[in-house]
Order: sequence, then structure tokens, then C-alpha cells
Amino acid sequence: MTTHQIVMQAQGLVKRYGQVTALDGADFELRAGEILAVIGDNGAGKSSLIKCLSGATVPDEGSILLDGQSIHFKTPIDARRAGIETVYQDLAVAPAMTIAENLFLGREIRRSGFLGQALRMLDKKAMLAQSIERMNELKVGIRSMTQAVETLSGGQRQCVAVARAAAFAQHVVIMDEPTAALGVKEGNMVLELIRRVRDKGLPVVLISHNMPHVFEVADRIHVARLGKRAAVLNPKKISMSDTVAVMTGAMKPEDIPAECLA
Repeated sequence: MTTHQIVMQAQGLVKRYGQVTALDGADFELRAGEILAVIGDNGAGKSSLIKCLSGATVPDEGSILLDGQSIHFKTPIDARRAGIETVYQDLAVAPAMTIAENLFLGREIRRSGFLGQALRMLDKKAMLAQSIERMNELKVGIRSMTQAVETLSGGQRQCVAVARAAAFAQHVVIMDEPTAALGVKEGNMVLELIRRVRDKGLPVVLISHNMPHVFEVADRIHVARLGKRAAVLNPKKISMSDTVAVMTGAMKPEDIPAECLA
């Protein structure tokens, strides 16, 4: 794959909630091997966009393409089957369960033969071995896969959620505010993990309000405004203040210098 190949695309998405139009003809484009940051003010439509892409919401109009093929997600399970994994802001981890159990939550491996088919017994050894392998691949420094998630720090819990998504994603990983409510050290730990996910070959959609984090890891920045895509910016060419100006409407899309567009 080249870095310019489009993995996921949305065209003219519309989503209405009664009299409120959350998406008003929104477009979206994710390329192979990139971290695409999605930013926008409150009410810009970025959450509705991500929900449509992850199968949590069905758009009223528009189309979504995955590898050039039209797709119609009705539930997040449909998106997961298509190789799209989402890390939500509330993590969705089970604190009392072990790290290995959390990694395979909802996708448990059963033992072979009668024990697995009839008695539905789980193959805990296989899940533990694969958990260790996948955490080592992403270089997540956690001592034991058998410790409960509730014993981990906030950053380590977030790493477990990210690692779970990276382990099973085949096409896209979507992350909703993964560094929210984390300290500086833990936030940097998660950012480094996001880079490793991209380096594995998985494109990442990163929704964030933290502009320094966006500029640190993003290859391109998708700016959502008033339910549409206002611009796609190159963080290496545009300043943080100008990016905020585009996001808030202080700078119009037509006033953005050509070299700042991506």
C-alpha cells in the first residue's frame, strides 16, 4: 500500500436528530498508513461522523466506502467484522478481569473438541499466550497478563484498550479521546502506542481536543465544522493557532494557504 491509497471514505453523510442536523453532507478520507486527527468545536459533528464510521449510528444519507467497496453498517458488530476497531473514551474494560481476559472480551477462544463445543470451556492458556505476544509486539510494559485491570494506572488501562483494538483490527483503528483525563507521562505513553499501531500498518483515526497531542502524532488533520469537513490540513505546514482559527471559523477555508492543505 502507498501512503496515498484511500482505505476508508465517506461521501455526503447526513444525520439528523429531529430538528437538529448533526451531519450536513460531511466527507471523510482516510489513507493507508497514516494517523488522521479529527478535530472540531462542540457540535461540529465529529462524534456523529465517527459513530457512522464505526457502525454505532446509521446515516440518513450518503455513502461509506471501505477499500473502494460500499458498506452499510447497522451495528458496531458489523464494523468489527469488517476489521474496524474502536477505542471509546470510557475504555469499555472490565476492571475485575485480567488483562488477558480483557483483550479477548467478547472474542474468547474455546478449547478444542467436546470441552469447547459442548461444555463451552475457554482455552485460557491460548488466550494468555496470545496476549503476551500481542503486548510484546506493541512494546507495552506490563509485568503480568494475569493481573486485574483495576490494578493498573489510567495510562496502562488505556494501553490495554488500544492494544485490544490493534490486535483484532484488520483495516482501521478509531480512537475517541484516548489521552483525555491522563497525566503528561501517561498521555505520552498512549501517544507512543498509537504510533506503534500505525507502524504496524494500521491507519488510525484519532479524535482529540488536545491540540499539542494532535500536532505531535498526526500526519493530517481533518477539521469538522457545522456538520461538514471544513478542511484537511498538513500539521507540518500550518501553525496551531491557524488550525484553531479554521476550526472556530475565524479563518475561512478559502483563506488557507495551498501549502497548508493536505
